[in-house]
Amino acid sequence: MREAVERARTEVYRLNAALVTHGLVAWTSGNVSARVPGEAGSTDLMVIKPSGIEYPDLAPGSMVVCDLDGTQVDGAYKPSSDTASHAYVYRHMPQVGGVVHTHSTYATAWAARGEAIPCVITAMADEFGGEIPLGPFALIGGDEIGRGVVATLTGHRSPAVLMRNHGVFAVGGTARAAVKAAVMCEDAARTVHLARMLGEPQPLPADQVDALHRRYTTEYGQR
Repeated sequence: MREAVERARTEVYRLNAALVTHGLVAWTSGNVSARVPGEAGSTDLMVIKPSGIEYPDLAPGSMVVCDLDGTQVDGAYKPSSDTASHAYVYRHMPQVGGVVHTHSTYATAWAARGEAIPCVITAMADEFGGEIPLGPFALIGGDEIGRGVVATLTGHRSPAVLMRNHGVFAVGGTARAAVKAAVMCEDAARTVHLARMLGEPQPLPADQVDALHRRYTTEYGQR
């Protein structure tokens, strides 16, 4: 289990750095976490970015280990202020192996206007299987955001949600998949915003969205 935790710390450190590379965060905002499955009857843990530490100052050892109640079990720093919400997602979505939160510019602008991003481009059909939905407003610090994430994404094909007046939460089977969803969410938000500036984008028909999403999830890439 200790080896698994140390591997997760390295991965979470690298993926938090990827948020900077892709321009999804500013200063100390944003975070990535990863589930560490329990072994031999032990409970699952999660590894998450520490609170308020600038990205250039992070290292694998900076990452904080918590249980799925959000209680810190290892680490020199206190965990992210979003820890309780990440933990809630892991407890209620057992298929999720990674959670990401960003305030990326274009996606957060959609969240600020209180509007889901409509599925008007094939890349959205591929990755999200439809619109990127809007979740409720919730205050930071407890598990309220996590509750909104779970309620919005349950039964939805999208791995990302715009939390009203806040920003993006994305999930995935792995932490890397969750980061990819956050990157693609920002790309879609920017593209659809630009399309709106030129006119009214035309939604893709539902059957075409289904066909595109099915192809992308079953045939695209190396198998």
